[in-house]
Amino acid sequence: MTLAEHKLWHALRGKQLQDCRFRRQHPIGPYIADFACVDKSLVIELDGGQHQEQAEYDQRRTAFLQLQGWQVLRFWNNDVLNNLEGVLGTIADALNADSSYQYAAD
Repeated sequence: MTLAEHKLWHALRGKQLQDCRFRRQHPIGPYIADFACVDKSLVIELDGGQHQEQAEYDQRRTAFLQLQGWQVLRFWNNDVLNNLEGVLGTIADALNADSSYQYAAD
């Protein structure tokens, strides 16, 4: 795991957020989600700098996940490292609402 993934996992594991169980490295079709709350059909993806070059791939991946009924939240690693409380707040909001794809790092 990257440092950002480790930090977020430490905050999500053990039903620490909204009493929801998250899995890490959860397979969904041909993809592996960084984190997933199966009960809420929520996927959380953390993106490093390499994702700027693979935006089309990420869009196809997100579209596939959405077609499977998953909501996808994406955060930059830097956001997790520098604003974990804000990231957790956005995730908590998503757990309590039925919303569409968001790029939370913007």
